[in-house]
This record gives sequence, structure tokens and C-alpha cells, in this order.
Amino acid sequence: MQRPIRIGTRGSKLALIQAETVANRLRAHHGLGEEDVVLEIIQTTADKFQDRQLMEIGGKGLFTKEIEEALAESRIDLAVHSMKDMPTVLPEGLIIDCVLEREDPRDAFISLKYGSIDELPEGARFGTSSLRRAAQMLINRPDLEIVPFRGNVQTRMRKLADEVADGTLLAMAGLTRLDMLETATQPLSPEEMLPAIAQGIIGIERRVDDEALADMLAPLNHEETSICMAAERAFLKELDGSCRTPIAGYATLEDGIIHFRGEIVKPDGSEKLGCESDGAASEAALLGAAAARALKEQAGPDFMAAITH
Repeated sequence: MQRPIRIGTRGSKLALIQAETVANRLRAHHGLGEEDVVLEIIQTTADKFQDRQLMEIGGKGLFTKEIEEALAESRIDLAVHSMKDMPTVLPEGLIIDCVLEREDPRDAFISLKYGSIDELPEGARFGTSSLRRAAQMLINRPDLEIVPFRGNVQTRMRKLADEVADGTLLAMAGLTRLDMLETATQPLSPEEMLPAIAQGIIGIERRVDDEALADMLAPLNHEETSICMAAERAFLKELDGSCRTPIAGYATLEDGIIHFRGEIVKPDGSEKLGCESDGAASEAALLGAAAARALKEQAGPDFMAAITH
């Protein structure tokens, strides 16, 4: 295998921490030096247009497009992604068959002025670029004014300080990796707010035909996380989920049994439908897909049209 192994990543502080985590594990497992595994920063379309909503410029795939092109063209050897940003269909010739152990999957309410969501005054401005988070907030707080709120964690914290919004939601996983847990005003359990599909999971993408790297990555894969992610992403795929679609889902695994919860929400927060199911870990993807089909049948065409257009 050629040296160094080149890992493609976005350039944000969080993305670099995640990519360096993968690099360090490769070095540790295989006795490699610093120079044997290097990071290649690649600016994506989503990074170039921070002032626009993702749904306006093409969706969550814009977090990965340029990185996957570099991988397909062998300009890099691996790509490290936050799996919640990944489309359910990968480009031909690329595969993700290695994920690290899931970090805290919860969302956290963040505010510099208020101690909880309940403390937000009527008509408060709530900042988020996530249609899921906006819809979930509006379920219980239809009075809130949703304001656009893109950017990395540091940018969003500055926007709070500048009073662009009174509160926002951030992933606990990102705050943990950035050593910023003290900024989490109110962590929200999955029962309070079901997280995004695959939230907290780092995935490693490679070329399908790169068997040498497949062998090197195999010891890094966390099987339980992989199984749970399979259920969640199958649920999302069956619902044809994208950044235009308020969909949430979370799977856990215990004693070989996977427990899955999913929900779909109308973008204005006027209606939410949920489902729960259990099954064998060996059938995780089938379980997630079946849950999505049952939810679609329960919702009916009018509800589905509302969340997909």
C-alpha cells in the first residue's frame, strides 16, 4: 500500500478532530507514524455558501460532494464523515463499512439567556438550519420564530452572543468532541427530542475495490454502532429522507435485540407521527425499512406530501 494514507475531510474544527481521531486509530492499530497518515482538507459546496439554507442549494449531499469526487478519483484514500450528513445512496464505487463507536446521540438546547426551552418567552427567536429541529421545536412551541442559523459550532455560538437568536440546538456529540460540554444548557433525552438519523456516528468511506484499506479499517469498526446505523439509515432511505424532510430515528441494541424509534413531523410542527419496533440485530436494516413502510401507511399520502415537498 502506498504511503501516506490520505484522509479527506472538511476544514471545520469539528471535522478535523473527527478525521484526526480516525488517523490516530489507524496509526495505533497498525504501528504507523505521523507521516504515514495525513489529512487533506477539502472545501465543500456547503462550506462555500454558509449564508444560505441547504435546501436552497441542493441538500445534505453538498457536505460530501467534493470529498467523494476526490475519493473516486484517487486523490485521497479515505473520507471521514458525520453520518447524519450523509445521503442514504452513495456514489457508485464507494462504500462505508467502518464506523466508530457512537458518541452521545442527544441534541442539546443552547442559550446564553435562558436555562431551558420552557423558559423561552413567547415569540422568542429560535435559530436552526435543520428542518427536523425546527419542526420538533414547533410541535410544543408553535409561538417560536424560526430564524436561519448555519455555520460551525463556534459560528453559531457567536450568533447567539450577537443575539441573532435566543436559543438553538446543537448535537451533544459535537460538543463532546470539541470539549465544549459546558455550553450545553439543557441536554435533551431521545424521549424529549428524537435525534437525527445516525447522529453522533463517524463513518469512514473508501473505494469498494481497495481491499488493502478494507483490511486496515476492519479492526476500527464498532459492530453495535454499525447495526444501529443500519436500522436508522434504512428507515431514512425508505422514507426518501433528505434535508427537506423532518425525519428522526434512533436505534439501540441490547442482548442481540434492536429497539428502534422513528418519527416524521410536518414542517410547521402541526402534526407528528411515531413508531416503535423491536427485532433481531441480524435484521436491523429490514426492521428500519419495515418501520418506515408502516409509518407511511399510517400517515397517508397527504401527510407524506407535506413532509417531502
